Amino acid sequence: MTKVNSIIKKLIHLFFIFLTVTLYGQRKEIRIPMTAAGWKYNTETVEFVTHRSVAAVRPKAGEDLNIQLKNHQFTDGTIEYDVEFTGRGFPGIGFRSSNDQKYAELFYIRYFGTVDPLSRYTTQYATVIDGVNMWDMTDEYQAAATIYDEGWNHVKLVIHGKQMRVYVNDMDNVALHVPSLEGTGKSGSIYLTGDVIYANLVIKPDAVGDLPEVEGYDPTYSDTRYLKNWLVSAPVDLAFNRDIMKPGIAIDSTLLNDSSWKPLVTERRGMVNLTREYGATENGKRRLVWLKTKIKSDVDQVRKLHLGFSDEIWVFLDGQPLHIDKNYYASPGMKEPRGRCTIENSEIMVPLKKGDNELLLGVAHYFFGWGVTARLDSTDNLKFE
Repeated sequence: MTKVNSIIKKLIHLFFIFLTVTLYGQRKEIRIPMTAAGWKYNTETVEFVTHRSVAAVRPKAGEDLNIQLKNHQFTDGTIEYDVEFTGRGFPGIGFRSSNDQKYAELFYIRYFGTVDPLSRYTTQYATVIDGVNMWDMTDEYQAAATIYDEGWNHVKLVIHGKQMRVYVNDMDNVALHVPSLEGTGKSGSIYLTGDVIYANLVIKPDAVGDLPEVEGYDPTYSDTRYLKNWLVSAPVDLAFNRDIMKPGIAIDSTLLNDSSWKPLVTERRGMVNLTREYGATENGKRRLVWLKTKIKSDVDQVRKLHLGFSDEIWVFLDGQPLHIDKNYYASPGMKEPRGRCTIENSEIMVPLKKGDNELLLGVAHYFFGWGVTARLDSTDNLKFE
């Protein structure tokens, strides 16, 4: 009996070793089957198939797919997958997503045909806020990559806390490094989108290599030329055929409510993120907010203001109009770079008088991300509120 008990104890011990190793292995690598049972999807637009001898998923003709992984919450780790183009496609992977996909982190590839390996517009990271893809507010988070016209393209995302590295086809060299993921969710679901074919999805929880958890360097953090402290008004609807100014130079007072001001501080990259503050603008609508700040000058002087904005802006100094401009993506007058909101959009000369000067911005929006970034060329003899 003693010998039998000893054998049983050894078998139990071996079982627990096996169970531990199995669970550890599952923790280190989870292979996600590309079969219908594991995904939420629309049967009218998506089909699961065998492609190049492996289980895959693709949209039905004329459709885009959107499939969401069931029963998995992703926090940190590595995500790898293969994607093949069948024509123009924008393969995107959302992670740390809310169940309704209104809040997520998003990486995608742009493919319009053969890709120039030096084009910085090939890959992009953007956060999704209230259903708004903030691609036009995150120009810095784009990068070139080598993309294959035929066959699989292999993508690997390494995600840890606030940072992400993305590899595309070359697993030895980072294609895109995101020093600060700009979403607020620390964990959430994974989804795939686009008019493409996906296969071989593998998740490795907590496999982050040497990628730091804390956010990386923000070059605007110590740059005192950025205007970072503002007062912002509540948004108001603005019809597309309506201007914010009456005939002449007077601001339409019905659009400027002085009782609604509240403080708003810029985010990373010196960005006033109005989408984060006020959510999505209803499709087909246009909204307006006002931003103001004070600049105190020790002398009369003229300073250059570098200004990024999306989508329209009116600039006033002490109530007098200085500049009116538009930055509509894909329109003839869109600003460089390609209609995105960056500090490169515009430059205007600001005649500051000795003493207090009030800078007032009217910012209208209808398309994707909404915001402003502003930087003076110098802080000589200046103080900011």
